Amino acid sequence: MTSLPASGSDTKQPPRRFSSSFELLARPVQQWIWRSGWNQLRDIQEQAIPLLLAGDDDLVIAAPTAAGKTEAAFIPLLSRLVSSKRAARGFDIVYVSPLKALINDQFRRLEELCESLEIPVHKWHGDVSSVAKSRAVKDPQGVLLITPESLEAMFVRRGLEIPNLFAAASCVVVDELHSMLDTERGVQLRSLLNRMEISVRRRVRRVGLSATLGDMHLAGAYLRPGSEGVKVIRSAAEGQEIKLLLKGYLVKRVSRSMDDDAPDGEEGDRDRGPVSTERSIAAHIFRNLRGQQNLVFADRRQVVELYADSLRELSEKAHLPNEFYAHHSNLARQHREFVENRLRSAYEPTTAVCTSTLELGIDIGEVASIAQIGPPYSVSSARQRLGRSGRRMGRAAVMRTYVQETEVEAGSHPVDELRLRLVRSIAIIELLLEGWCEPPERDALHLSTFVQQILSFIAERGGASARTVFDALCRRGPFSAVKSQLFARVLRSMGREDQPLVEQAADGTLLLGARGEQIVEHYTFYAVFGTPEEYRVMAGGRVLGTLPVDFAVVQGSTIIFAGKRWRVTGLDPSAKVIEVTPDPTGQPPRFSGSPGLLHDRVAEKMRGIYKGNSVPAYLDATARQLLAEGRTNYRLRGLDHTSVLGLGESQAVILAWRGTIATETLALALTAIGFKASAHDHVVVEVRSDVGTLQRGLRALASRGAPDPVQLASLMRNLEREKYHRYLSPDLQCIDAASARVVAEILPALARELLTQSAW
Repeated sequence: MTSLPASGSDTKQPPRRFSSSFELLARPVQQWIWRSGWNQLRDIQEQAIPLLLAGDDDLVIAAPTAAGKTEAAFIPLLSRLVSSKRAARGFDIVYVSPLKALINDQFRRLEELCESLEIPVHKWHGDVSSVAKSRAVKDPQGVLLITPESLEAMFVRRGLEIPNLFAAASCVVVDELHSMLDTERGVQLRSLLNRMEISVRRRVRRVGLSATLGDMHLAGAYLRPGSEGVKVIRSAAEGQEIKLLLKGYLVKRVSRSMDDDAPDGEEGDRDRGPVSTERSIAAHIFRNLRGQQNLVFADRRQVVELYADSLRELSEKAHLPNEFYAHHSNLARQHREFVENRLRSAYEPTTAVCTSTLELGIDIGEVASIAQIGPPYSVSSARQRLGRSGRRMGRAAVMRTYVQETEVEAGSHPVDELRLRLVRSIAIIELLLEGWCEPPERDALHLSTFVQQILSFIAERGGASARTVFDALCRRGPFSAVKSQLFARVLRSMGREDQPLVEQAADGTLLLGARGEQIVEHYTFYAVFGTPEEYRVMAGGRVLGTLPVDFAVVQGSTIIFAGKRWRVTGLDPSAKVIEVTPDPTGQPPRFSGSPGLLHDRVAEKMRGIYKGNSVPAYLDATARQLLAEGRTNYRLRGLDHTSVLGLGESQAVILAWRGTIATETLALALTAIGFKASAHDHVVVEVRSDVGTLQRGLRALASRGAPDPVQLASLMRNLEREKYHRYLSPDLQCIDAASARVVAEILPALARELLTQSAW
C-alpha cells in the first residue's frame, strides 16, 4: 500500500469563531447551526453564503464528497426564504436529484432544519405515495425534492397546473451535476428547466452541486446554456492523503487444480485459472476489508453478484457473520436500503459490493476504504469513488484496484502481450493524481430525447403548434443544434402512418397520435433512457429484485442474486414472476449495459506509460512484472516507432492511441473504403488486410478531405442505441449517431500521423 503526502488542506479545520458569512444568515438558521454542534462553516459554505444571499446569479458549487455542498446551497437559500415574504403560492425551492435514494437521504438531512424554520419539505419520486403527492399539490410551498423522471411526469400529468405549482420558485438546485452533463437525462432535465421558466414566464435561478471537474466552466455552460453569467466556486478542501494499491493477477488459460484455501501470495496469483483468480481476489478483499465499512465497486452487475456470493461463502467457511452485501439497481429497494442503513451504522461492519449505485452522494457515513474490481473506465468515476473514503480529518482515502490479465501463450494475440487492462488502470490513476478529469461529452443532437420531449410538450399543453414546439425546445431550449429543416424531418418521421406518434389538426395544431398516446400514457415514458422489460424475483413472497426478460432462465436452473444462491422453482411469464428458493449452486445472471467510453487523454496517457520507464510505487509485485512485460512487448513489436502491426498476410492491427469514439471512427472509415475493420479494447482497430494494402488505404484517407460523418454512421451495426431511436427514420438515426459517435474531421490528420509513425 503506497501512501501519498497530503496537500496540506483538510476537509475540516480546528475550531474557531464563526465568520462574517455566518453573521449574514437569518437568526433561526444560525440557531440551528449552533444546536447541531458545528464548530465552523466549511470553506465552500463560506464562499456560497454571500453569493446566494445577495443577487440572483446562477451558481455552480464544486467540492469533493462530504465537503458540505448540500448545506452550502440550502443554508443560504432557506435563510433567504425565511427572511422574505412569499409573493405567490407554489414550491419555493426545487431540488432535482438523479437518484431516489439520494432524495430520501436529503429529505432525512433537511427535515430537521426545515421543521425548525417552519418550512415544509416534500419528496416526490416513484416510491412516494399518491396521498403524499396530492397533499403537496394541494398546498405547494417550501422545498420540493424530485427526480427528473418525476418532474417529467408532473409536466405531462399536471401540465395546466405547472404555472401555479412553480409560481413562487426562487431557485432550482441540481445535485450531482457532473453526472448529468450531456447525457440523455441531462438533456431532458435542461429541457424541463427551460419549460418551467416558459410556464412561469420568468427566469428561475439555478444552482448546481458538482464534484470537481477539469473545467468547471463547462458545468456552468450546461447549467445555463448560452450564458456567461454562471459563477463557479470550488472548495479549497481538495487535498488529502491518498493510499493506493494496484494488485495484478495472471489468469491461466487452462485452470490448474489447486487447494482453494491456499494463501494468495504474489507468485501464487500467477498460477491460477479464472475461477481461482477470482477467489484469490475475494480472499484478499475478505482479509483486508473485514471489520469496517467499505465499498467494493465493479462495473457489471453480474460481477457484483459473483463477488458478493464469494465473500459470503468465505464468511461462512470462517464461521463468521456475513458483512458483505450486493448493491445494484436491479435489487429491491428494501434490500438496497438495508445495505445503506448498515453502512451508516457504527456498530455493524459492512462492505457493499456495488455498481455505480453508491458512487454518487448518498450519505452512507464514514467509509474506510474503496476497492475497484477491474480497471475503471473514467477518471471522473475513479475520483468520485475514491472521494467516498477518507472523509474524516486525519484519515487517508484508501483505494485498492484488482486487475486480471490473461496468460500469453504461443498463438496469443499480440495485443494480449501489451497488458492493456493493467496499463489503462495505471493511466487512470495517474491522471487522477494529476488532477485531470474528463470534460463533458461532445454536443450531440440527442434526437431520441428530442422525440420524447416533443411528445411531452404536446401532452403538457394538450396540443401545440409546430412553431411553439420549435421555439420552446430548439430556439430557447437545449436542442439548439436542431435547425428548422431537421425539426421538420423529425416531425414527419413521428407522423408516419405505420406508427403515428403525432398528427396535425386542420388548424395546424400538433396532437398526439394513436401510438403517441399509448407511449405517453405508459409509466415508462418519463425515463428517457431504455428500461428493459423485467421479471420480479420472489423468494417466500418477498421481492428480491428484478431480472431482464431476455435472461435465459428455466424452472430448475440456478442463479446468484442479492449475493446468495437460488434455484428457480416457478416461472410465470404472464405475471413476469420468477420464484426461487435457496440452493448451494448457481451462476450470476447477465445484465445489459455499457461500461462507458474511454477518453482520448486516457489513451494518450497509456502510450506515455509504455514509452516511460518509471514504475508507480502503488503496484504490487505481479502488477510490476505485468507492466514490465507490457513495456517489453511494446518495444519488441516496434510500437515505439510504429502504430501498425502486421499479423501475417491477411491481418493487421492499428493502435492509434485515441479514445473509444476516435478508434471506432477510424474503423468505420476503413470499412467505408472496402476494408473489413472493427474496433476493440477502446484503442485497437483490427483490419483484415496485409500491411501494404492497409498502407494504401491510410494514404487514401490522408489525401482526401474528411468523409461524410452521416455516411460513416450508416455503417454502424446498431443505430438504435437509445430509447426512442426506433421512431426515427434510418436517415435520422444516422444523423443522430454521427453527431454523438463519429469524429470524421480528425481522420485525414490521424491517417497522416499513422503513416508518419509507421515503418512500412
